[in-house]
Amino acid sequence: MMRRRHFIASAAVPLMGCERAAEIAGGFVDGSLERGHLLRRPAPSTSPSAVHRTHTIIVGAGVAGLAAARALRLQGRDDFCVLELEDQAGGNSRSSSVNGIACPLGAHYLPVPGDNAHELLGFLEELKLRQRVHGRWTYDERHLCHSPQERLFFNGAWQDGLLPLNGVGPDTLLQYQRFAKLVNESNQLAKWPLPSRRTAPQPQLEPLKQTTFAAYLNGAGLTDPNLLWYLNYCCFDDYGAGIDTVSAWAGIHYFASRHGFTAPRTDGQQASDGEERENILTWPEGNGWLTRHLALPLQERLHTGWVVTRIANGRNGVSVDAHHVASGRTERWQALQCIVALPVFVAARVIENPPDFLRQAAAQIRYAPWLVANLHLKASLQDQPGAAPSWDNVIHDQPSSVNGASLGYVDAQHQNLHSVPGQTVLTHYRALGDVAQGRQYLLSSSWAHWRDIVLADLTRAHPDIVSKTTRIDVTRYGHAMAIPAPQTLASTLARASGVLSQGSLRFAHSDWAGYSVFEEAFTLGHEAAQI
Repeated sequence: MMRRRHFIASAAVPLMGCERAAEIAGGFVDGSLERGHLLRRPAPSTSPSAVHRTHTIIVGAGVAGLAAARALRLQGRDDFCVLELEDQAGGNSRSSSVNGIACPLGAHYLPVPGDNAHELLGFLEELKLRQRVHGRWTYDERHLCHSPQERLFFNGAWQDGLLPLNGVGPDTLLQYQRFAKLVNESNQLAKWPLPSRRTAPQPQLEPLKQTTFAAYLNGAGLTDPNLLWYLNYCCFDDYGAGIDTVSAWAGIHYFASRHGFTAPRTDGQQASDGEERENILTWPEGNGWLTRHLALPLQERLHTGWVVTRIANGRNGVSVDAHHVASGRTERWQALQCIVALPVFVAARVIENPPDFLRQAAAQIRYAPWLVANLHLKASLQDQPGAAPSWDNVIHDQPSSVNGASLGYVDAQHQNLHSVPGQTVLTHYRALGDVAQGRQYLLSSSWAHWRDIVLADLTRAHPDIVSKTTRIDVTRYGHAMAIPAPQTLASTLARASGVLSQGSLRFAHSDWAGYSVFEEAFTLGHEAAQI
């Protein structure tokens, strides 16, 4: 299988010009993968070289852990610390730069939150992103995504928006309208808040949690290939896997909880209110902008480069052992309570005698591997006919059972006000949640393999991309996000109806919502810190 995969990659090279591709610099920028693998080894039997005492220890500085730390600060507490495996806080919302240009390493935008996400709204107000002006809430337009926002390379040309429209027939347009009606009816049937824990159990939605989105659509007679491609793309984009894997609840939730679905008119043009996607907040470095602002006030309370190897939940508090990557020493933190802001499968590994609900969740949750490639371009690209360059640029293609689903790229320089385009960084995303042994494939394939896959993909819309690319930095996430699959989603949502705790432990991570969404992680972290 690996030989066939590498053949596929090498077969694309002559189309791009193998000599020029070989001149492109770069490599993997995810060296901390090896740190996570330290958890496979037995915990050190030696005594810790130092023991620290504090009131609360937070394990994990992703969005949930950082939100928990902020909540403690808002309560006036400063007797806490945060331990993080990476050298930078933020989890899947970290950022970097390539040749001096800021870019995301993961999540790259935040939809304007609804009223149910009041903890997150408070944080946005704290940053002055959201303010009340003349009695109305408004957002700082400098941080809202500039137009044009999205485009799709479809049938040989660029079109505005991501819903396929160029050359589609009346049957496709009719299916778009039928799906819009289905979403509207779903909104009338039940509440779809974000975060999802902000509603009482809704028995009428239980059947949607037990079946795949694909099966649900087929039962509704929605079988048009263009509609299915779009819904598949949306699921890969938010959940890391396609409609054959995610639950019908997750598929409808994508639309019903936020922007709905606006069907084009029968003449194939977008409705007057434009693309269905709502306003979004974004920055050159993606959501790393937000996590950086969450981490800044922590100062010396944030400890990066520490691999937590053991969490012991005792009668009088909690004891946490961690290995310092740089020095090789092991130290211990003793606290009255611990907020475990770790992925569920990691929490189940490092907690001594984990509770049954944690064991069960760890056995059920399936994770989607992801690849993020940041391409530095020395000049603007030659464009194909149609819509103008946008922030989000997607190339129509069917997901590959071998190489995953290509989700296009975002332009890190889209938010600037330069009148003349120049060098930039394009951030390309690939979701491998439906690839058999996707994690093994992701981690065992060489950087050159992924370089060629990425370039072959983007060359279809940009024939000059190889000659203008100077560097490609690749980040790999073996367990990027929990996939909201049938039954698994139902069980995790049921557990997340209240603050998860056992003894001195409190649990906070987007895994407990069943899928990886900023609002969910932030709310879980905030609530876990209410002491």
